[in-house]
Amino acid sequence: MSDKPVLAVIGGSGLYAIQGLEDVQEVNIDTPFGKPSAPVVTGRLEGKPVAFLARHGIGHTILPQEVNSRANIWALKSLGAERVISISAVGSLREDYKPGEIVVPDQLIDFTKDRQRTFFGDGLVAHIGSADPFCSELSGQLLTALETTGVTIHSGGSLVTIEGPRFSTRAESQVFRSWGASLIGMTACPEAFLAREAELCFAVMAHVTDYDVWHVSEEPVTVEMVLSILESNTRSAQEALHALLRKLPEGRSCDCSAALQNAIISQAERIPPATRKNLALLVDKYLK
Repeated sequence: MSDKPVLAVIGGSGLYAIQGLEDVQEVNIDTPFGKPSAPVVTGRLEGKPVAFLARHGIGHTILPQEVNSRANIWALKSLGAERVISISAVGSLREDYKPGEIVVPDQLIDFTKDRQRTFFGDGLVAHIGSADPFCSELSGQLLTALETTGVTIHSGGSLVTIEGPRFSTRAESQVFRSWGASLIGMTACPEAFLAREAELCFAVMAHVTDYDVWHVSEEPVTVEMVLSILESNTRSAQEALHALLRKLPEGRSCDCSAALQNAIISQAERIPPATRKNLALLVDKYLK
């Protein structure tokens, strides 16, 4: 597929392919940060070029902390994608966000410990702004698309990302609730921050699968519980992607495309040539 994808989708637990994709091809991509989780699947949906990447690999073989998010985001950027929808399974930390519902969060709390969080380093320093980690324009478009599915949806809330792969203790879950967090998951960080460094629009379709472990009248979260909810929600996710593509405008009016404009602090003449070459996809337009 020669056309640039108008939308890229990162599929998480329970969503390993896009139904209805036509002209399907698999693209194997090498990046300066290694291989992505799987070959990128490209094709057409609603007549528009799209790309799909399975976050946890084919057959779900990659732990959350093993996901090479830098390679994943880089691969989608290298194909020309400008918008990314991340589909994730999450637990709810509040009574009114119920299992089986879908949330489009607007804030992030990074509680991970052992992940590569930036493309930069090795002589090139950039400090990306992340006050609002998700693209409000794309999040709004996603919410509008989800409204057509009939599933109960919610707008907003903070998503805390934990290291995993274990689920939380009850004490941890209560701490996150005391912080005012709404959702808990294992993959939104560092995906969202890397997407911002790559100047991509990024939004999360969060599928609530459980009440984590804080809810004393509910059973503690299990893999079986998560997969059961995801199976019933997969159709809604697929429908929303179709609806989103039908109305997705060609251009972007947000500021995501210039996120690096005032973030690079290194003097251009001091950046090692190898680093500059490796990061050319991101920084060339600012360092020429």
